[in-house]
Amino acid sequence: MSEIPYLSLIIPAYNEAHRLPESLRELIRFCQTLNYDYEVLLVVEKSSDSTLELARHGTAGQEKFRVIDNRVHRGKGYAVRSGMIHARGAFRFYMDADLSTPLEEIPAFLDYFNSHPEIDVLIGNRQHPNSDIIKSQNWLREKMGQSFNAILRRMVPVTVADTQCGFKAFRKEAAQAIFSRQTIVGFAFDVEILLLAKHLGYQIADLPVRWVNSPESKVHIVRDSLRMLLDTARIRRELQRSSR
Repeated sequence: MSEIPYLSLIIPAYNEAHRLPESLRELIRFCQTLNYDYEVLLVVEKSSDSTLELARHGTAGQEKFRVIDNRVHRGKGYAVRSGMIHARGAFRFYMDADLSTPLEEIPAFLDYFNSHPEIDVLIGNRQHPNSDIIKSQNWLREKMGQSFNAILRRMVPVTVADTQCGFKAFRKEAAQAIFSRQTIVGFAFDVEILLLAKHLGYQIADLPVRWVNSPESKVHIVRDSLRMLLDTARIRRELQRSSR
């Protein structure tokens, strides 16, 4: 086993045959510019398209890329947890397979970790005034997303403006503690890991990001938002009971 990588990148993928090949090319180009050790973990859930085959083909010959076949489809949270558990890096990022937050944001997050040793968890904040949002969502989807985040902020004791941004980073120790306790496998997992981070005493901060909206989002704004709110209420009750 080689030395612990400085950076781990975790990419969950489900039915991503259309977008994955270009994302893999971008990942390989980006990683070739790095002057430190790294690993890239592609966690593929059981898909109805050729995502797994494309992941294996696109990473052939890339010794620091690993494809993890989860063999089942349980949800994004399950895939991210699987990647975090397999990861070895000192700093561990997860991001969407379409790279809606560009890889060029990673150095700013690493610089912030290094200049703020008290921070354990860093999340992208698309609501930050310095964020650069490209191809904004349609008006209804955007407003419903903002309303959902407003409701979540009332429900949970985490002062985070954008819980659902799919670009988050963790120090090794925080990642191990948080994801070993994660239970939610669907889209509400983002909220759970922030609640767990706070519950475990880890310090959270957010940073502005560049973000390019994908018209192929897999989130059903009504159904999945309701499910996320129910999951959030459940995990909040469980953490409150465990604190007594």
